[in-house]
Amino acid sequence: MTYEPLTQAAAATERSSTQPDLLVSAVLHLMSHYSVNANAADKDQACLKLAAVIERHLKALSELPDLAPVVRATCQQLSEQWAGLIDQHLPQPSKLKRFSWLTPGNA
Repeated sequence: MTYEPLTQAAAATERSSTQPDLLVSAVLHLMSHYSVNANAADKDQACLKLAAVIERHLKALSELPDLAPVVRATCQQLSEQWAGLIDQHLPQPSKLKRFSWLTPGNA
């Protein structure tokens, strides 16, 4: 049994795939995993890291000159939205701990 047509199709796909295609494919894959994992309470940190990777992929796509302007603009807007989501879920630094050495009894 020969697999030449399948091999030829795979080679043609590799030749036709470009960096934007791979980035779009990757970011869609990552977004689907984020939505699946977002409901699990014990995976908050993993989801935050995944959101950061999604944001970076979207930012990279928004900066590619080969993409249509509407796609670049959409990726830019989505990148900003994901960045906002990340900022919302980052732990806030405690101001009390920062200057606790000034308070008597905390030396």
